Amino acid sequence: MTNNIENKVVVITGGSSGLGEATARHLSSLGAKIILGARREDKLQAIVNDLKAVGGEADYLVTDVTIRSDVEALVQKAIDAFGRVDVMINNAGIMAIAPMNALKVDEWDRMIDINIKGVLYGVAAALPVFEKQESGHFINISSIAGVKVFSPGGTVYSGTKFAVRAISEGLRHEVGGKIRTTTIEPGAIESELKHGSSDQGGAAAVKELYENNAIPADSIARAIAYAIEQPADVDVNEIIIRPTVQEF
Repeated sequence: MTNNIENKVVVITGGSSGLGEATARHLSSLGAKIILGARREDKLQAIVNDLKAVGGEADYLVTDVTIRSDVEALVQKAIDAFGRVDVMINNAGIMAIAPMNALKVDEWDRMIDINIKGVLYGVAAALPVFEKQESGHFINISSIAGVKVFSPGGTVYSGTKFAVRAISEGLRHEVGGKIRTTTIEPGAIESELKHGSSDQGGAAAVKELYENNAIPADSIARAIAYAIEQPADVDVNEIIIRPTVQEF
């Protein structure tokens, strides 16, 4: 089925590390054309250089997903480079774990801006392109915490990830029969997500969870490839992936 990935143009937010980087590398190895967006240009450039060094086609644009015009420019970058967009992977995210009474309101705002509004900006940028093409595929990264509330500590984070699932399901219903929508819900996956907590207790809990459970980021990359490679009349809507040993 790799022909269903080969030559597809894939835009990935949060593409400078973790799930985004692993997905870019995996899909590129299967022949996809990659456009990466993230804030850290040095890391984006290094990944793109690696992909090109082994014959891949890739480019990047420095992107802050909390700025709608940045996300629009990222999608336009793909169109300018490759003429179309086939897959929009809304991957950028942040996880700040702390009890509600710690009142980390700035972190709540940041999670809402990145985890929810960042996904919406990705949808807003790519949907008109998909509708014009009469084809396209949204892949939105939620979390196991979007299936089961991670509390105490992850209540707001879970709220943002439940929102991603709701948005994805509503989007699937609204866009009709030619645009596909997939939500990925990872458990503990090795990435920089685990470093997002300023609360000492929250950070310690996350550190323990990941040390005892985490599996490599390419576990998610393979799941994303599975969803993309299906025939156009097959829409894989939701995939939950946990480490086998993870209880939560």
